[in-house]
Amino acid sequence: MAEPDMIGSIRLRETVSEDLPIFYQQQLDPHANHMAAFTAKDPTDRQAFDAHWAKVMADKTIIIRTILYERQVAGSVLCHSWGGEPELSYWLGSEFWGKGIATRALSLFLKAVTVRPLTARVAKDNIASIRVLEKNGFELTGEGTWFSNARGMDVPELVWVKH
Repeated sequence: MAEPDMIGSIRLRETVSEDLPIFYQQQLDPHANHMAAFTAKDPTDRQAFDAHWAKVMADKTIIIRTILYERQVAGSVLCHSWGGEPELSYWLGSEFWGKGIATRALSLFLKAVTVRPLTARVAKDNIASIRVLEKNGFELTGEGTWFSNARGMDVPELVWVKH
């Protein structure tokens, strides 16, 4: 039987500072930024990246896990309440896309993080991320637009909730 924080070759563990350079490299991918849409103003700004992650790592109300695939850092998943309500955020390096990693990692995360309702926001054209949410029982509850740093324009956004 797999450990509670593990499905097959996918595992979640506490995020450590040694993961951050990998997260930084992953966020430099222009295609990944386009897909995610709602990203840093300048993904190449290492100082802004470091400041953001220092804030994330210092905030004890944020639950964050590193996604490992075959012992490699594949990405991260976290729950924060900076906007007032619990919200989900995740990122997977593009070299790990299309393998079901995000779906299984989110499933593991949702077993450990039981706060509900849990909101997730995704660009309307990010079909892969929408499928990850659907497969994990999120329901579409709304839509709107939000400015996309990666695209330099307002982008349709879908709001999903897990009850």
